[in-house]
Amino acid sequence: MKGDALDPKGLIQDSYRIDGISSPECRSIFVDWALSTGAGIQDRAAIMALLERYGAEAPDHPMTAVLKEGLATDPGAGKRRGGRKGRVAS
Repeated sequence: MKGDALDPKGLIQDSYRIDGISSPECRSIFVDWALSTGAGIQDRAAIMALLERYGAEAPDHPMTAVLKEGLATDPGAGKRRGGRKGRVAS
């Protein structure tokens, strides 16, 4: 195993080591990271821990911005409501 419980594949760590990495590449890595985390990891807490681990040393890195965007995103936004409530405006 390359990483730890927060970053099982070491994806976030590796992204900070890549010179010239772009925001779209960081977003792709972030999605891969999110899919590879275990079910016991709370996404918000994990993102905050990763920001503490890497973001403080690299505040202008594109991955730092992506992690901050991940914190700002409301996980409940955009969820489909089923039944009549999903078809009729409130």
